[in-house]
Amino acid sequence: MNIGQLARQAGVPIDTVRYYERQQLLPTARRSAGGYRVFGDTDLTRLQFIRRAKALGFTLEEIGELLSLSDQRGQDMARVRDTAVHKLTDIERRIAELQRMHGALKELVDACPGHGELVHCPILAAMTGSRQ
Repeated sequence: MNIGQLARQAGVPIDTVRYYERQQLLPTARRSAGGYRVFGDTDLTRLQFIRRAKALGFTLEEIGELLSLSDQRGQDMARVRDTAVHKLTDIERRIAELQRMHGALKELVDACPGHGELVHCPILAAMTGSRQ
């Protein structure tokens, strides 16, 4: 299949396929006699893997590591699990930080009457560190 067909089947833009190829997440495509990239089903499977891993929050570097581990089929799955556990811990940390931010911003929004002079705005006062 050509790059357009691959991109369409994987649900990504053509530029994304080229980018992943440059980042060596996809192997360099073989070329047709006319110089066009030619991809196979394994390339589609790999591209779908990348998309799903990105949807789970993995960085491209982490995806590269997972792909490398995946290519070593005879190995133990412990390293894959460790990578996923590390990502899960990172997501939990980010969720906790977002919850903290949510609580702090909610307090500021609740304290703001939404009318009056800006000099009395508790949101702006909190951000500038000034007291009213």
